[in-house]
Amino acid sequence: MEIRQPPTATPYEQPSGPRRGLVIVNTGNGKGKSTAAFGLAMRAHGRGKAVKIYQFMKVPSARFGEHRSLEVLGLPIEGLGDGFSWKSKDLEHSAQLARDGWQRARADILGGQFFMVVLDEITYPLIYGWLPLQEVLATLQARPPHVHVVLTGRDCPAEIVAVADTVTEMRAVKHAFDAGIPAQRGIED
Repeated sequence: MEIRQPPTATPYEQPSGPRRGLVIVNTGNGKGKSTAAFGLAMRAHGRGKAVKIYQFMKVPSARFGEHRSLEVLGLPIEGLGDGFSWKSKDLEHSAQLARDGWQRARADILGGQFFMVVLDEITYPLIYGWLPLQEVLATLQARPPHVHVVLTGRDCPAEIVAVADTVTEMRAVKHAFDAGIPAQRGIED
């Protein structure tokens, strides 16, 4: 490891443009996409901002760790799906759930009552062809100027990356699963 001196001057120039709602994408094969989005949601909520979280692949009755924590904090989170595709008994039903959920999320984005709308795992119904990409793009572009939208999931379509303001790609360097360690409650749920 190289030891470095801490900077003594501001390492960047302060932007001078206007503040506005952002489109933020967390994508890639590494861990942390949803976790980062929930962190943004909690940060906004802590500042008294209205936030809504939609999870496109989780069932409405899901009780994972994030649901329990966000419930305590008073942050609304809504499951829109029926689980990941390999667990689905009817993929057309899964697709319809995604389409119905998208209409709710779209209304909240365009309605302007929320400071931030999180679309967790939305890339999956997009890349499966369950949601119309052009409609999602049009919604992101037509949203009220103060609304921030956070999208998560692997393989984010290039068209969404192109319109996003901030894109972070989580890259797996090492993962316990690859060493034979199964998912653990409180870490991956």
